[in-house]
Amino acid sequence: QVQLVESGGASVQAGGSLRLSCAASGLIVSNYCMGWFRQAEGKEREGVAEIDGVGSTGYRDSVRGRFTISRDNAANTLLLQMNSLRPEDTAMYYCAVRKYSFCAFLYSTYGYNYWGQGTQVTVSS
Repeated sequence: QVQLVESGGASVQAGGSLRLSCAASGLIVSNYCMGWFRQAEGKEREGVAEIDGVGSTGYRDSVRGRFTISRDNAANTLLLQMNSLRPEDTAMYYCAVRKYSFCAFLYSTYGYNYWGQGTQVTVSS
């Protein structure tokens, strides 16, 4: 049974940093395409960053250069380092996994099979 558990969300001021973690069980994170998504209140869930089975990464334009997705293979954990946070980054952040090693890098929820419960990030100006 696949389980994803996010942590690390918090309330920070603009310009601050956070590191989100997604602990996985029931699968090996390095074998699959995994992604971070976010959903702001009243908006659709959107992809933020993805990493595929060989470590290639991709980011939506609004976070490129500020966010970094990575994996801690020893801990079987997906990570998201978020720097220079902005109020518009405020959202519930989710990790998810596709049952394939390649990512489409479309930053869409389509094709993602398992989801965590989310962790809240709030950025104040």
